Amino acid sequence: MNLDLTKVKTIYVIGIKGSGVVAVVEILHSMGIEITGSDTHEKFFTDAVLDRLGISYFETFDPKNIPTDVDLVIYSTAYNESNNVEFKQAKERGLLMKSYPEMVAYLFNQKYGIAVCGTHGKTTTSAMLATALKASGTDPSAIIGSKVIEWNGNALIGKGDYFVAETDEYQNKLRLYEPKIVVLTSVDFDHPDFFKDFEEYKKTFMDFAAKIPHHGFLAVWGDSVDTVLVAKSAKCAVGTYGFSEECDYKIFNFQFSPPAGGFNEFSNSNVQIPKIKQSFEIMYGDESLGVFEIQLTGRHNVLNAAAVVAVCHSLRMNMQKVKEGMASFKGTSRRFELIGEYNGAILIDDYAHHPEEIKATLKAAREVYPDKNIWAVFHPHTFTRTKALLSEFSQSFSDADNVIVLDIYGSAREAQGGVHSTELVELINKYDRGKAEYISTIDEAVDFLKDKIDSDDVVIALGAGNVWEVVGKLKEK
Repeated sequence: MNLDLTKVKTIYVIGIKGSGVVAVVEILHSMGIEITGSDTHEKFFTDAVLDRLGISYFETFDPKNIPTDVDLVIYSTAYNESNNVEFKQAKERGLLMKSYPEMVAYLFNQKYGIAVCGTHGKTTTSAMLATALKASGTDPSAIIGSKVIEWNGNALIGKGDYFVAETDEYQNKLRLYEPKIVVLTSVDFDHPDFFKDFEEYKKTFMDFAAKIPHHGFLAVWGDSVDTVLVAKSAKCAVGTYGFSEECDYKIFNFQFSPPAGGFNEFSNSNVQIPKIKQSFEIMYGDESLGVFEIQLTGRHNVLNAAAVVAVCHSLRMNMQKVKEGMASFKGTSRRFELIGEYNGAILIDDYAHHPEEIKATLKAAREVYPDKNIWAVFHPHTFTRTKALLSEFSQSFSDADNVIVLDIYGSAREAQGGVHSTELVELINKYDRGKAEYISTIDEAVDFLKDKIDSDDVVIALGAGNVWEVVGKLKEK
C-alpha cells in the first residue's frame, strides 16, 4: 500500500461510527494523528468511544465537512461516490483515500499478524484470543468488530509484536492481509450478493490459508468437512480443534453449569438469571493442556475457546496465564448479551443473522432456560441472503417456542429485492404450524410483546441490523 503514516498528520473518516472503523480510529489517534469524520445521527456504542477519545465528528454527510488540508481520507466500504456526497467530493479533489479494510490490513501487516476468519464466531474468538495474549504479558494490539465488554471499546493498543484482527471474507477482503497465524472457525455459504456459489466462497478461504508462510500456523475447526478441506491448501503447520477424536486439540470433559454457578440479579428488580460457566479440558495428543473455564454460553463458544488454546499453545504461551485470561473474558456486545428485563421476562440481544448462528444461539438459550417460553424476534439481514438461504432459515428456529419475523433489513447494500419476510413465516409454519408471525416494524413488535410476556418468558432479538431496539425498548417500558 502506497502509504506512509509518518507523513500523515490529519485524517478525515467517512462513516466514523462504524464498529470496526472506530477501532482503526482509536489506534491512529494513539499515534498522535488529528482525526475528524462524519456519520449518521444514529447512536451506537462507538459514539461513547469517540467522545472518550475527544474526537469531533459531524452527524450528517456534507462535502463542506472535509478539511481543506487533510492528508488522508478513510471510508467505510458501505459508501461510494454514487451514494455518498463526501466520498464523491474527496475523489474529485484527488485526495488520498483508503478503505477501512485497507487500513486494518496496513496496521496488521506491520506486525506479527494473527487473523481470525470464518463464517461464524470471528468476533468472540478474536476478542478472547487478544484477551488471553494480553493476560500472557505479550501486550498485543487488536481490532475487533464489536465492543469488547472489558475494553470499553473494540481496540487494543499494545507495544508487543502480536496483532489480532477479526478479518472479513466479504468482498474477499482477506486478500489484503499477510497473516503469520490464521484461525478458521467455520465455513458455511454466506454473502450470496458477492459470491456466486459455495465453491467460490470456499476458495476465498483456501487462498487465504495458502498465504500463511511455512513457519506459520493454521488453527482450524476439525469437526467440519468443509473447514478440513480448506485447511489442505495450507503450506504451514495445521492444528485441528474440536470434539471429535481425530482433532489435534481435543475437547474433553465438557461441563455446562447453570444454575449451579449461582445467580445474577438485575439491579432494579428481583429477577434472577443463572451465571454461566462452561468448563472443559484440552488434550494435545496424550498431553493435557489443562482445564479451562469460560463465562460464555453454548458449545459454539467452547469451540471458539479451543481455537484460542490452540493458537496460544502454538506460540508457547504460559497456559496458566491463558486460563486466567479466558476465565475473565466477559464477551462482546450483541453476542448473547443480557439487556435487562420487562415484567419479569428476560431480554437478550444477539447478532445471529445466518441459519447456523441462529440455531447455535437458540440451542444455547434452551440449555440455559430449559423451562422458559422462548420468543425469537428475527430481523432478516439483506435480501440476497434471505432469498438464497430461505429454506435453511425456516428450519433454524426449532429451539424457540414463538418466532416474530420483521421486515428484511436491506442495509446499505440493498434497497429491495425478490423476497419478503412473509415467505419465511409461511415456511416456518409449514414445519411447525402457528409458531411464526410476521410483524413489520420494531415498534409494532414491542407493542405486540409488551402485553404477552412475563416471568415465564425469554425474548431474544436476532439479527445484524437494529433489531436490538426491540429488547432495548421493552427494557425502557
